[in-house]
Amino acid sequence: MSIWWSLHLRREAASVPLARRLLIGTMETAGVDPDVSYDLSVALSEACANAVEHGGGAAFGDRSEAYRVTAYLDGEKCRIEVADAGPGFTRAQEIRPARADAEHGRGLCLIRELADHVHIGAKPGRGGTVVSFDKMLKWKKDPSLLTA
Repeated sequence: MSIWWSLHLRREAASVPLARRLLIGTMETAGVDPDVSYDLSVALSEACANAVEHGGGAAFGDRSEAYRVTAYLDGEKCRIEVADAGPGFTRAQEIRPARADAEHGRGLCLIRELADHVHIGAKPGRGGTVVSFDKMLKWKKDPSLLTA
């Protein structure tokens, strides 16, 4: 089975749970194991929160107040990409664990822990950052998509 969707969202906090709910609903309908769905939904929430907080800029033209989320469920893998129009992320900005008492700075580390593969880089030629991650899927026994 192959499912994909893409959203263009405003850089507002309310967009984060919207993207998360759409992902969870898609995975539940497809029959993905709830633990895998939960891990990916937390990782997606962190990537979206980073786009909301840091993703401003001119890369989307006049739509710098937007970011894009794309999810692909294809075969045994789910791949998620979150692209924003911010200043970009360079290799010099190393991802380090946040201090235990820090209120910010844990998102990218969490994504790395919850996903199988993570890539963070600048969008070619347009500026901004793309956070992409994937995870191998596990399936529950009675997916609703197959029984509907």
